[in-house]
Amino acid sequence: MANRRNILIGTGAAVVAAAAGTGVSFIFGSTAALAQQFDAAKLLAPAGGVADHVVGNKDAKVTVIEYLSPTCPHCKTFHETVYPQLKAEYIDTNKIQFIPRPFVRNVLDAVVFMLAEAAGAEKYHEVVDTYFRTQNDWVTSPTPADAMFAIAQQLGFTKETYDAALTNQALFSGLETMRDQATREFQLQGTPTFYVNGKMLNGGVTFDSLKAEIDPLLA
Repeated sequence: MANRRNILIGTGAAVVAAAAGTGVSFIFGSTAALAQQFDAAKLLAPAGGVADHVVGNKDAKVTVIEYLSPTCPHCKTFHETVYPQLKAEYIDTNKIQFIPRPFVRNVLDAVVFMLAEAAGAEKYHEVVDTYFRTQNDWVTSPTPADAMFAIAQQLGFTKETYDAALTNQALFSGLETMRDQATREFQLQGTPTFYVNGKMLNGGVTFDSLKAEIDPLLA
């Protein structure tokens, strides 16, 4: 475990090597839609001990969970093109609660989520959103560790707080456990994957496809 911790705070080359060697393989942006139903209560109590950062009305009749990966281009597209409309129509009006849940595909994803947790609840979403917005800069960088640290500095991290965030082994293990549960128990095969009151939606999810699932549940 110490080796993994060192990888997280090590050189860009080490981070890339670790990310490439995780052995985790998933599809992304699949056009094959799934419509399986899962236990909504179990989805709301994920394994791993990593608390959800809920957006919207926690008492809403409808819960939309998104498993997302900061290195996933399809997740970035969703958050840039679909999420603003979902937020305006359903989240800001307290019609739903939205849970953007970590899904760690590689070490780079883990870095983003660990920094977000270290930033605290008030800045959590800002950190994740910032790394989505700058995804092309750090994912394609020949030295991703340096690129990610530069972005972290803009978010208020110092070298000391950055390194400290990435030595939280309990959080790292929790994120892995959450990922493993999603793949085994919730049949997650790619990111982003959504669950609307337990119903899985995957494969090019649009605002209209989410609306078609949400509206009948609000009636």
